[in-house]
Amino acid sequence: MKNNNSVLLFILLTGFIMISLIACKQKPEKVVKYEANEYFTCTMHLQIHKELPGDCPICGMKLVKVQASKNNIDDNEIRLTPLQMQLAQIQVDTIKDVEIGNQKQWQATVTVNEQNNLSLNSRLAGRVQQLFARTQGENIHIGQPVYTIYSEDLQETEKEYLLAKQQQKHLLNTPVDYGKLMEAAENKLKLWGLTQAQINNLNTTENASSVVTIYSTVSGTVSDIFIHEGDYITEGTSILKTQELRNLWVQAQLFSNEANPFKPNDVVNVIIPDLNNLALKGKVELINPELAEGTKINLVRISIPNQQGIIRPGMQAYVSIANHSQRKLALPLGAVIIDSKGKMVWVKNQNGSFSPRMVTLGTNDNQYAEVLSGISKGEVVVSNGAYLLNSEFIFKHGNAMANMKM
Repeated sequence: MKNNNSVLLFILLTGFIMISLIACKQKPEKVVKYEANEYFTCTMHLQIHKELPGDCPICGMKLVKVQASKNNIDDNEIRLTPLQMQLAQIQVDTIKDVEIGNQKQWQATVTVNEQNNLSLNSRLAGRVQQLFARTQGENIHIGQPVYTIYSEDLQETEKEYLLAKQQQKHLLNTPVDYGKLMEAAENKLKLWGLTQAQINNLNTTENASSVVTIYSTVSGTVSDIFIHEGDYITEGTSILKTQELRNLWVQAQLFSNEANPFKPNDVVNVIIPDLNNLALKGKVELINPELAEGTKINLVRISIPNQQGIIRPGMQAYVSIANHSQRKLALPLGAVIIDSKGKMVWVKNQNGSFSPRMVTLGTNDNQYAEVLSGISKGEVVVSNGAYLLNSEFIFKHGNAMANMKM
């Protein structure tokens, strides 16, 4: 019994020693250390500062490592590393004299030019057998088949035409002018919508039919279809309506005092924001002499070209008239940050840092705003990325405008 206990003790002791040796051989887990002047930020949200890598808590993008500046700068300044400048797409521009006009802009809507709308109406009574133009938005052209129609009146007129032809051929020396009868029947067939080719085919085959194909006499984009297969129609029934979209209207609703700058036949600027701010020239066609009932709203209608067909009715547009331009000290509109405190820009200092500056601005156009005070000619401002720079400053120091004098 004593020997058994000794063996058991030996086994336990041996196992303990082996476990200890294995544990000692395992390498300690490597601890990644980051420099104190490094941190992780988001390329889209520069206000995010993390000590360890990970994902942005706002957008979920992977954080990137940047190196913090070691330079001592004023509390009212901020410095970005070259990587931060690249990620934020910071661009600068110099304050200088530029041609600037006092341009005013109005919101408008693109609509169909109703003067170019066309309708196809029936000339013959009967029953619609087959319809070829079926959907709105499809394009049709003159000479394209639109529908077939069953008409007994048509068949009777064709028989009259063929009978007059036979009598002219076989009855000689007769006082009846069968040529005139054929001509009268042919004119009636044309009035009912038959083409000359169809009449020539009737003359060749000498076969009267009660069903005929009606071809389009209009071109454009189909906006409405008023009939269906099996419908009975009469003379004058509306078949379809087309729109010509190569020329459109832009309609702006203005207060009566705002419409004063517009004159008929004036050329104005039109911008389509849905097409990457497509800019084109338009012609004022109408200034409604009558205000909308119950309001002081006046309608101004402008004609614009659309040869490529990329502008569509219903799109938003902006109409503007630029007065005579003058050369003035100005800064790019993209540099201006508007707050409840006023207007501010970020100025690039000689040491490479950026400082906020309150400014007073005057007239502006689509690109520049006149500088009245707050900044001097030759100074450099942030023209792109100013809001990201402002967010970075607020994250580190608080509101940039809070302690600035107005």
